[in-house]
Amino acid sequence: MMSSVILNALARIFFVAMLIFSVFILLRGHDLPGGGFIGGLAAAAAYTIVTLAFGATTGQRWLILHPVVLMGIGLFCAILSGLPPLIGDFGGFLYHLWWEGQIGFLELKVGTTLLFDLGVYFVVVGGVLAILFRMYETGSEEASE
Repeated sequence: MMSSVILNALARIFFVAMLIFSVFILLRGHDLPGGGFIGGLAAAAAYTIVTLAFGATTGQRWLILHPVVLMGIGLFCAILSGLPPLIGDFGGFLYHLWWEGQIGFLELKVGTTLLFDLGVYFVVVGGVLAILFRMYETGSEEASE
């Protein structure tokens, strides 16, 4: 596959910027629009840029974990986020709990929703990239025939 010189030159910059933006969207999703799904799509788009610029092998190498492993980790996080209310008898499965505190001048509001959103984030990234890499494999098999 032939990609442009401009895309190759800017792919690394776009990758870093898009990953940072995806984490921002993920963390913003508790009180404002955003969250795990949209953040996961933005992260998958970052890996898609790398895959388009350098090929599927490089995209998979930059991912570090296999996409199916990412989906498994995400599913585990999502299920795990629903367990604390059952243990403490605070409500039913996936009833989200919140903890508020202050560290110096920084006020924190953390809940089980963050773990759920992180799980959704990983499932979306893994799912989209599994499809993308499979399409590249299918395309290369057809091209070699």
